[in-house]
Amino acid sequence: MTAPAPALRLRDLAVAHGGRALFTGLDLTLPAGVFSVLLGSSGVGKTSLLRVIAGLDRPAAGTVAADDGARLAGRVAWMGQRDLLQPWARVIDNVMLGDRLRGRRPDRDRAAELLRRMGLADRLTALPAELSGGMRQRVALARTLYEDRPVVLMDEPFSALDSVTRARMQDLAAETLHGRTVVLITHDPLEACRLGQEILLMAGDPVRVAGIAVPEGAVPRPADEESVLHAQGVLLRRMLDAAGP
Repeated sequence: MTAPAPALRLRDLAVAHGGRALFTGLDLTLPAGVFSVLLGSSGVGKTSLLRVIAGLDRPAAGTVAADDGARLAGRVAWMGQRDLLQPWARVIDNVMLGDRLRGRRPDRDRAAELLRRMGLADRLTALPAELSGGMRQRVALARTLYEDRPVVLMDEPFSALDSVTRARMQDLAAETLHGRTVVLITHDPLEACRLGQEILLMAGDPVRVAGIAVPEGAVPRPADEESVLHAQGVLLRRMLDAAGP
């Protein structure tokens, strides 16, 4: 990544889904170069908001812009819960797929180096069906890094993984995405406390977004650290209170 990562400014944003107003008049700044975590229960509108930030859906009103004044188009990478690997393509070819689709010459050496960082140096020519779920998500993360975008949007990318693999993927994401503007949505308070440098709780109807105190220490924070466990409990209580009886 050559250019500095921008902050994201959401101004007077209104988002609807299925005829239901999710957000109205939302003003929010997601700071540059850090992990911002949007936390909320299932169905609250996290993915709908992320799709608007990505430019995949249009807001009912308002704007999403980078604070440096440049267009966001072409500067955003997306990583979702499903790895979306092409079953017919080798691992390294999946990583380079974006270049091929755009008619660009792929950089095989760079793709191989990213896969080495993911611990997959011996799997370059494997097919996705030969990989575990955790390995597939590491390939997806390598593909995201290969795109080399300053803004990375992550839609619950680790939620389908077992707890050990999830923790390892969180560690890897924190290391490899350092310095980028990352927006991660999750319904897991522990994940929010481990990775969040900014934690925003989404609740209500229409949805309101509230900043939450962030645990001390650099990310990824140890899951058994006292401040992380305390913050996890506070977040869970806030989510339960917001959900009602």
